Amino acid sequence: MTPCIRAGLALLFLLLPFQAQTAQQASSKPAGRTKAPDSGVVNNGVYRNASFGFSYRIPFGWVDRTEQMNDGSSDPAKGRVLLAAFAQPPEVGSDALNPGVVIAMESIATYPGLKTPADYFGPLDELIVAKGFKVVSDAYEVQIGGRNVVRADYSKSAEKRTTYQSCLAILVKGYVVSFTFIAGSEDDVEELVQSLSFAAVPNGKSRG
Repeated sequence: MTPCIRAGLALLFLLLPFQAQTAQQASSKPAGRTKAPDSGVVNNGVYRNASFGFSYRIPFGWVDRTEQMNDGSSDPAKGRVLLAAFAQPPEVGSDALNPGVVIAMESIATYPGLKTPADYFGPLDELIVAKGFKVVSDAYEVQIGGRNVVRADYSKSAEKRTTYQSCLAILVKGYVVSFTFIAGSEDDVEELVQSLSFAAVPNGKSRG
C-alpha cells in the first residue's frame, strides 16, 4: 500500500491486507498484461466498472476520496483503490465513526497460493483482529445479483460505540477485487452492501 492509501484508509483501520503488502512485495505484472483494467467512472452518484462487471450506488451526500488514496502509479502489479467514499470528509478529523466504502483491486499473481476468494480472508482476519475487531462470521459465500461472492463480517466494541464491518471479495481477470463496508450498525452495513450490483454495467468513460 502506498503512503497515500495507508493514510487515507487509517479511519477504516484497514482493511486491505493485500494492499498493505503490495508496495513491498509487488515486482511482477499479471501474465500477458501491460496495463491495469479501467479504474471505472462515477456518473449520477453511481460508480461503474465495466472491466470487472459491477456497479455501486454511492449514498447521497457522501464524499469521494478515491484519488487521494492512490499514488498515481499505472503499474498493474500494484494495488489500486477503485472507490473510496465516506459519509464525512476523512480529513476533518473527529472521534465519531465515519461510515465508509472502499473498493480495491490488485494482482493475484502477487500472492502465491491465492486460488479462491476465501483465501483472501486468512490474512484479512489476522489484520482486522490485530486492530481489535472480532470475527462475527467466518468467510462464507453469498449471491449478489447472481454473482457468487465471498463475505466475512466483523465488529469492534469500544466505550459506548460498536463498529461493524463487512468485507467481500471476488477473483476476476487475474485480480482480487475487495469491497469493504464500515458503519455503526449491522443494518447500516447491510444497507451499504445492498448498493453493490453485479448486473450489466453500461460502458462509460474511464476516470483513469
